[in-house]
Amino acid sequence: MLKQTTLAAALVLGGLSTATAETVKMGLQPWLGYGPLWVAQEKGYFDAHGVDVALSNFNWDQDMTAALASGNLDVIATATNSVIAAFNQGVDEKGFLVMDLSFEADAIIAGAGVDSIPAMKGMKVAFETGATSDLLMNYALKVNGMSMADIEHVPMGASEAGLALLSGRVGAAVTYEPYISAALNKGEGYQVVYTAAEKPGLISDVLSARSDWIAENPEAVEGIIRAWNDAITFIRENPEEGGAMIAKAVGSPMEEFTPAFAGVRLYDVAENAAFVAGDFQDTIREIAEIMQATNPAEITKIPTGDDILALGPLLKVAAE
Repeated sequence: MLKQTTLAAALVLGGLSTATAETVKMGLQPWLGYGPLWVAQEKGYFDAHGVDVALSNFNWDQDMTAALASGNLDVIATATNSVIAAFNQGVDEKGFLVMDLSFEADAIIAGAGVDSIPAMKGMKVAFETGATSDLLMNYALKVNGMSMADIEHVPMGASEAGLALLSGRVGAAVTYEPYISAALNKGEGYQVVYTAAEKPGLISDVLSARSDWIAENPEAVEGIIRAWNDAITFIRENPEEGGAMIAKAVGSPMEEFTPAFAGVRLYDVAENAAFVAGDFQDTIREIAEIMQATNPAEITKIPTGDDILALGPLLKVAAE
């Protein structure tokens, strides 16, 4: 999702919030995997753990990252590949909680007659530069012996890509839920060509913050993690009520939300602790290698988990 942190974007966001210094300013996008954050706010879990959180919605990752770098946001919900890109740009950003992994909830969709990645050769494809959609497209091309030179990239946000496909402006689009279901339900003959389930872990999301903020606000970080865990528990025990809260937050009708949400795997604290101690470290390297292969000018360093993760608060909460 990350494009480039710009001074202009940071200045535009300078008046983002009038919250007090004690308020944690958190940025996120209308993505299903971030749903527990809205549930935590609505159910009062942040307050219950002593954290005053103000959620701010964004359409572009680049704006959130700029706001984080400038101090106008304290925490952002973002993709792992965005944190890798920020690391390569010298932005101080570290993930402290794995929120979700996407399977069928990130996908490449196309019109009739386009049922494979090779069939997209020479086609206009809409997706957001530097975002999870970019990563998925590059991975799909790579495993099919192709590269970005084989398609015509049309840059646009995930919310616009599906509409561009339906309008005939492009032949394929890379987007995520709920935009996948919305696009497929609005037009006949459109289909899913490729999903993130082809490479589990390729698309994942973390809560991240500047390392100095994490060090200076351990109680707030731990409170956010506990509130997230409470929200996961509530969603699992009350799927209809929890799902309705998330669907409302992302603006998705329940008939589209229900199948879409099935393509996302949410991680509670215990699952986090197991995941970060296992395959996630190797996955970080593999994601970075894919990014470097497709954009060597900007991705010059392959980070380790220690480079982009601050797991102390998570492991502390998990040990309670």
